Amino acid sequence: MSRPVRPRWPHALAGLLLAFACAWAAANDTAAPGPQAALAVRDRALIDTAVARMPAPADEAPVLYVIGMAGDGTEDVFRNEVHFLESGAAARLGAGARTLTLVNHADSLDARPRPLATAANLRHALERVAARQRPDDLLLLYLTMHGSEDHQLGVHWPPYVDETIRPKALRAMLDQAGIGPRIVVVSACYAGGFVPALRAPDTLVITAAAADRPSFGCGSESTITFFGRAWLLDGLNRDRDFTAAYRHATHAIAARETGLGFTPSRPQIDVGKRVPPRLARWLATLPPAAPARYPYPVD
Repeated sequence: MSRPVRPRWPHALAGLLLAFACAWAAANDTAAPGPQAALAVRDRALIDTAVARMPAPADEAPVLYVIGMAGDGTEDVFRNEVHFLESGAAARLGAGARTLTLVNHADSLDARPRPLATAANLRHALERVAARQRPDDLLLLYLTMHGSEDHQLGVHWPPYVDETIRPKALRAMLDQAGIGPRIVVVSACYAGGFVPALRAPDTLVITAAAADRPSFGCGSESTITFFGRAWLLDGLNRDRDFTAAYRHATHAIAARETGLGFTPSRPQIDVGKRVPPRLARWLATLPPAAPARYPYPVD
């Protein structure tokens, strides 16, 4: 999913952000900040509130925390996948109330606001979740957006967000926040370039494509990417073991790409040596769960 030419957002959206900035300033008895500053304050509060509401574990059994990040706000498909992660997949994985999403989309400013997907917000979210994560608890970090051939993730929502995340920067965020055992899933073109930097004994890395390959299924007409359909939806509905879902996804993606005559994307996986027993202990705690329904039409 490489980065296309970006449309400009309508002036109405800029007006909405400015209105929010003024409302925030009035509530805090201070001069009105710019839209970005007001949103940054809003987003930190939303993250803090969401994490504070996460229930404490009932016993010593490991639990799963989930952070989803839809980085590109110019296409609905990324919002869709993270919405499904939040509304369906996380509950099937036993993490429903321990889920936090960062979404670049106009929906994030409506009556059900979400923090925007920025590097600063991701860092803050990781820090807050790490403060709650116990040594045997797991974090699933799902990143979906465009990726570039030089292995940068595009965090983009014009004119207010225009950043990139590189592999070493993502690893530094995770380590500096104090995140323990982790599953990092990168759904983007050329995402395999993130594997070397993220590799660690307590880390499972799954990517939608090899370091030198694009992945498919983004675009204004798409409701779910090829990888999102194969791993996040069909794979995890078939088996909640992340690695088993990956095996299913790779076969499904290869068959679909071959049928369409596309260059194989070759999803990648790297399993840290301490990951399998950690996953087994967590999986053993999960009660039966029905498949999660995708909230948008799926071809």
